[in-house]
Amino acid sequence: MHNLLEVTNVSKKFGNFTALNEVSIAVPKGSIYGLLGPNGAGKTTLIRIINQITLPDSGHVFLDGSPLQSSHVKDIGYLPEERGLYKSMKVGEQALYLAQLKGLSKSVAKARLNYWFERLEIGDWWHKKIHELSKGMAQKIQFIVTVLHEPKLLIFDEPFSGFDPINANLIKDEILRLRANGATVIFSTHRMESVEALCDDIALIHKSHKILDGKLLEVKRAYKSNTYQIGIHTSNAEALETEIATKFNTKPTDFKSLNDDLQLDITLTEGGSPNDLLNYLTTKGQVSHFVELIPSVNDIFIQKVTETKA
Repeated sequence: MHNLLEVTNVSKKFGNFTALNEVSIAVPKGSIYGLLGPNGAGKTTLIRIINQITLPDSGHVFLDGSPLQSSHVKDIGYLPEERGLYKSMKVGEQALYLAQLKGLSKSVAKARLNYWFERLEIGDWWHKKIHELSKGMAQKIQFIVTVLHEPKLLIFDEPFSGFDPINANLIKDEILRLRANGATVIFSTHRMESVEALCDDIALIHKSHKILDGKLLEVKRAYKSNTYQIGIHTSNAEALETEIATKFNTKPTDFKSLNDDLQLDITLTEGGSPNDLLNYLTTKGQVSHFVELIPSVNDIFIQKVTETKA
């Protein structure tokens, strides 16, 4: 797949502090790319370099095959974590002004704004002032302004901040629709459940270094441990737990169940078959729960950051 954005060996220092150390990422065209990392890892610095707010000390950035240049501003939409709307301006007046700064004519901008205001059910907000809106309401305006000029690359930094669950889901669906219509998205967040739901690819930055990247499913496969969470109903749970421990690596686990089951995590040795495990368990009682434990993005995030600290 063609990459819309390529960042190659980018480094950036602020005085003696290294914000980025030879970081490289490749964002496939038409994908949602999760840019992850703890606070202070370097994510915001990288985003600011892509947006040409600051320049790298070394390295290169390419957008759609061409070196990044000032004319690419029109090809990028950026929703920063720190929002920047003028509180005393009316919503429609401000959105129209910001759209024209992105190169849209007044007539085209107004037509697109009307479409988006109706789509997000905020048509009656046009004459309200920003300071009259809640944080979530203002966030909808900022989202619209970000996507209005239909850029090739959208960068969302904590896009769900300030939203209730209903509106967060609404914006999530809009991001997925934008990707389906050809947009490429960089998505930076601390909400790992959103990464699971949205992202095709991820990169993890920690202490100015990229420490992990790849297709989300491939990363999850690489970190799975061949462990199965099981629940089994038996007349003598203590004896069965002892027997199972002689055959497999086990540890206690806990999940919600309607039954009073023996609950265990069982890790198979290399080459071990889940079918053989399940067949064995069915001879020992009624199996009510049998699930492979796939590591979440949150699990992987914590593991990699902890390993790096060690």
